[in-house]
Amino acid sequence: MTRTTPETERIVVVGAALLDDGRLLAARRSAPADLAGRWELPGGKVEAGEQPEDALVRELREELGIDAEPVGRVPGEWPLRSLYVLQVWTARLRPGSPAPRPLQDHDALRWLTPDRLWEVDWLDQDVPAVRAVSARWRATA
Repeated sequence: MTRTTPETERIVVVGAALLDDGRLLAARRSAPADLAGRWELPGGKVEAGEQPEDALVRELREELGIDAEPVGRVPGEWPLRSLYVLQVWTARLRPGSPAPRPLQDHDALRWLTPDRLWEVDWLDQDVPAVRAVSARWRATA
């Protein structure tokens, strides 16, 4: 019988707090249907054998067509659904990266300034992470 630990029983989803010129990028989901029309921090699942930071870079390339680099992990992690947890990293565009565009699972992007952060309908499970990003953002401003 194979024994599992809590670490192996969960699936990590990485989210990007992509910051540029005092703004945070939000992405509106187009799929799956139950999430469509709501906003999230872009990102996705960490694949087996992949480091979270590498998954973040890969997911941002696949979903937004950009070349980004992780800057630092936002403390904490947030439950998404059974076995899934969200970890968030601040990230920035690398010099020469194209502008983000919705390529996969999103139909719109929006750059938000701190005073407009709550103008979008964030996914319920992203709200605590966005609050943590906002607190960290204000602390470093």
